[in-house]
Amino acid sequence: MDWNHYRFRSLWPLPAPPDAVYDVLCRPEDYPRWWRQVRDVERLDDTTGVIRIRSVLPYDMTFTARQTRREPATGVLEIAVSGDIEGWARWTVTPHGEGTRARYDQVVSVRKPLLRRFAVPGRPLFRANHALMMRSGRRGLLGHLRAV
Repeated sequence: MDWNHYRFRSLWPLPAPPDAVYDVLCRPEDYPRWWRQVRDVERLDDTTGVIRIRSVLPYDMTFTARQTRREPATGVLEIAVSGDIEGWARWTVTPHGEGTRARYDQVVSVRKPLLRRFAVPGRPLFRANHALMMRSGRRGLLGHLRAV
């Protein structure tokens, strides 16, 4: 087992139309406004940016995100990531009841040296840290959608 390899999935039920959710998720430069763990997004061009995140644990992760898919008709937004983490992440936005389900999938390997050193004992903490970040992101998105 590669202790530095992670697969994550989060499902966010949201009481808003899929188009509204997709429109917010396709603007990563606005994430810091509603997702407090996304500390900074610096656009490099139309499809690439540098993102800095920090959740509960006292470390930042910085990576370059490059858009690989943007399909409004299917609700898919996908990026390739490189830097402190390498791999990919994907949002899939679909109708769900009277609202939306935003599904987040991520497959990455950690490259940040500090986190690699603590891969085995830290794994449960790193997974919990990610779960807390995603829970907070959903809450932030809910508040943002209500304000829009």
